[in-house]
Amino acid sequence: MALPVVSVIKNKTKKPSLLLTLLAAGLLIGLGSAAYWFLTQRQTSSRGLPVGVNIIPQDALLTVSLTTDPKQWQKLQELGTTETQAEINKNLVQLRDRFLTNNGYDFEKDIAPWVGDEVTLAILSPPTQPALKPVDNDKDAASAQQSMVMVLPINNLEAAKSILSEPKTLKQGKWYDRTYQGITIKQTDGKSGEKLSAALLDERFLVITDHPQATEQAIDAYQGKASLATVAGFGDNFRKISSYRPFAQFYLNVPIAARIAAAAPNRALPAQVLAQLQNNQGLAGSMTLEPEGIRFKGISWLNPNSQRVLKVENKAGTMQNRVPAETLMMLSGGNLQRFWEDYVLTSQKNPLSPISPEQLRGGVKSLTEMDLDQDFLSWMQGEFSVSVIPNSSNDDDSQDFRAGLLFMIQAKDASNGQSLRKSAEASLKKLDEVMKTQYQFQIQPSTVAGQPIVNWITPFNTLTASRGWLDDDIAFLVVGAPITDKIVPKPDKTLANTSPFQQTVPTEPNPTNGQFFLDMEVAVKNFTLNTLFPNQQIFLDATSSIGVTSAVSDNRSTRYDIFIVLKKDDTSAISPSSDMSAETR
Repeated sequence: MALPVVSVIKNKTKKPSLLLTLLAAGLLIGLGSAAYWFLTQRQTSSRGLPVGVNIIPQDALLTVSLTTDPKQWQKLQELGTTETQAEINKNLVQLRDRFLTNNGYDFEKDIAPWVGDEVTLAILSPPTQPALKPVDNDKDAASAQQSMVMVLPINNLEAAKSILSEPKTLKQGKWYDRTYQGITIKQTDGKSGEKLSAALLDERFLVITDHPQATEQAIDAYQGKASLATVAGFGDNFRKISSYRPFAQFYLNVPIAARIAAAAPNRALPAQVLAQLQNNQGLAGSMTLEPEGIRFKGISWLNPNSQRVLKVENKAGTMQNRVPAETLMMLSGGNLQRFWEDYVLTSQKNPLSPISPEQLRGGVKSLTEMDLDQDFLSWMQGEFSVSVIPNSSNDDDSQDFRAGLLFMIQAKDASNGQSLRKSAEASLKKLDEVMKTQYQFQIQPSTVAGQPIVNWITPFNTLTASRGWLDDDIAFLVVGAPITDKIVPKPDKTLANTSPFQQTVPTEPNPTNGQFFLDMEVAVKNFTLNTLFPNQQIFLDATSSIGVTSAVSDNRSTRYDIFIVLKKDDTSAISPSSDMSAETR
């Protein structure tokens, strides 16, 4: 079976999309958008961490560690539909041809006999500070390319040495030896400016890079200079997301990624945004394969020197008990006011934010003459949720809406738990008056199952929205389809009790500050989704549901667990080896 795990033997042509290629290939091979191994690695002194962390330079932008276990790669092939398996295999073939076959190497023959249980690929940050400045021409863009380092642990020393002593003949140029810090480096004299290098470190690791300077940086890191293992919070946070035999693991250096994003043409980040992102240090995660789908464990953490701290307040996890079983999507959180404050802190004047805080505040003011912070968020300190509930009404007047959008918020003081219903009711009545006087809506009190509600009806007598209260302090607003009777009274069969929710949404971390559930199968059939990546529909059709659970781990880190339930075809999975062979004959 030909595996692409160590297919980056030679990067013949540099491309600006190298980072995206590694992300897509390493984490899901085309699924677009995984990490951690809690086994003791005999090849490294950094126990409980991905292989090579004491070799990768500290300022690495991105690292991806991948298993070399053939059984795991076969498991990947067995997930999803025939179409997704074919798409994955197509990407594997492309990677294998680009980095192995085109350079005379075969994984099973040249790599598998000696490589360890996992390998690590790393994209280093641009070598010089000027490369972080906005690029104005192709020459500057080329100078800003990141180098790559690959660390391959050695299980069979003699077999590994043979690949160095008898390298494949190059189509152009030749191999020669040089020495750095007492380490022999075998290097090509490529005429294109790119020089492939390979070095053996203590007969335990083979390090391959696409730039001489990157090789020297790796050797320096291994001999005691700053390595990935010394990044603030790296080791402690990686161990929080330990998984048994993960398929993939990754780490992203957030400040460096922000600086590179700032250098991209037409995407410059303001200085204020860069300053805020400097508070964040890293994002890491692991990806494991399970019979029903793919599980991700992730963690993000702040720079220990940053002034910003996180509030450990995990008080969510009840809203799924208030929405009906047929709920299509639900997103919940623990404290809407604090969520907004965090969003403002990281998104203000950030052109990459979906909507700027200034625009949202201005929009609320313009439409309602009310203040978003004072009139609304001041009492929205409890758990909240946004849900999409399908319309099952037979009423002809409601058939214009396929679903109803439900917003629920607990009106309470987060500091002492006291109800803020009076403040909330005052703001909502003020909003009723605005809808009546400015937009000529009819404000009609009514009841559902004996519970008082307020309906907003357009001048065309179409029910547009309803609001009311659940229990004593949970306000709700329904927009679109009239689905109030599905939540009042509390439904007997709730989303929390359904098999899809229980099988999809992770139970950890617990307690939680937020959860997310999406019935992808129903969503794809009934709604048009924006295209985010190539061949998106193939992967959407293969996905049954998605679940996310998050929590603030401590005042410096946040945990995320994600599970993607995939459909399976009755037909047998495609064999990677046979498929690859067929495509390359």
